[in-house]
Parts: sequence; C-alpha cells; structure tokens
Amino acid sequence: MKVTAFNGSARKDGNTAILLRAALAELEKEGIETELVQLAGQKIRGCRACGQCFKKQDKRCAFDDDIANDCIEKMLAADGIILGSPTYFADISTETKALIDRAGYVSRANDDMLKRKVGAAVVAVRRAGSIHAFDTINHFFLIGQMIIPGSTYWNVGIGRAAGDVESDEEGLQTMQDLGHNMAWLLKKINA
Repeated sequence: MKVTAFNGSARKDGNTAILLRAALAELEKEGIETELVQLAGQKIRGCRACGQCFKKQDKRCAFDDDIANDCIEKMLAADGIILGSPTYFADISTETKALIDRAGYVSRANDDMLKRKVGAAVVAVRRAGSIHAFDTINHFFLIGQMIIPGSTYWNVGIGRAAGDVESDEEGLQTMQDLGHNMAWLLKKINA
C-alpha cells in the first residue's frame, strides 16, 4: 500500500510539510509506503475548463506543461492521498486549489477514478480560517467518493514562521493519530 501526500505550500519545507511528515511517519511505522510531493517551486495552474478531459477520458489533463498530470498519476497509483495546505485568507493556497480543480475534473471525467481511495486533509494556520481550508480539501474527497479517516481533532497545526508548528503539541499529536487511523483504514479496505 502507498500514501502520497501533496504539500500545497509555497514554502517547500515549512509548517505544512512538517505536519505532513508527522502523519506520514505513522503510516511508515505501520508498513505503508509514503511519498511527499512538494508543489513549491513547481509550475501548476488552475483548470481552463476546456472539457477535453471529458472528451478524451484518458485520465489526464489536456494541458501537459506543468506538474498537474504527474500529480494526478501519483494520486491514481496511491491507495491514500493526503492534501496539505497553509491557510491563506481563510482558505487553501492557490497551488492546492489548482491541484484540486485539475485532479477533480479529470477524476470526474473518468468515472470518478479516485473513488474509494482514502483521503485526508492537513492544514497549517497562523490563527484562524483553517476550518474553511480543511472543509475545502475535504469537499474534494467527498465529491470524488473517497473515504476520509478522522483524528482526535481537526487536522490542523498552528504556527506562523517556518517550524512554529513543532511547538504545537496537540497539532502534532493530531497528525500522528491521523496517520495511525489512516493506516488502520487502509489495512481494513485492502484486507
């Protein structure tokens, strides 16, 4: 089994990556292969609503000049997907939104090709707005017929400067519990 996490932060190894790694570490302890894909520094843009994915139905976006199709392939190959984003103006980053729109549209065009995969949202926040960002990511999973594991709280870590989330003990514990619960669910589904 494999879980691929996508860090939608413009900061490659900032708070969002720290939170994602905490969840991935628990999955690895359970014998599940993991991968962290960082969107920082990568070119990714939003959906152009051209509809070609519905015409071609080849599990790809018609535009192949950025990282989107690589990410979509990784999602398709994974048993579980974690999407992580910082909170910008009470919502997800533009990188995360672009990935959701492109992957979501391609999935819908191809008979909801991500359905029944396990999906989890992880959000980094300075103060407020994280629940809206958390919901935005979970809407992607739910509309794609994916299965969402819970944790001991919302999957949110608090911090402003890079590394600040390492002081959020409750946030880190939430990520560990998320990883543990995701591993349990994946094992049940794949039994």
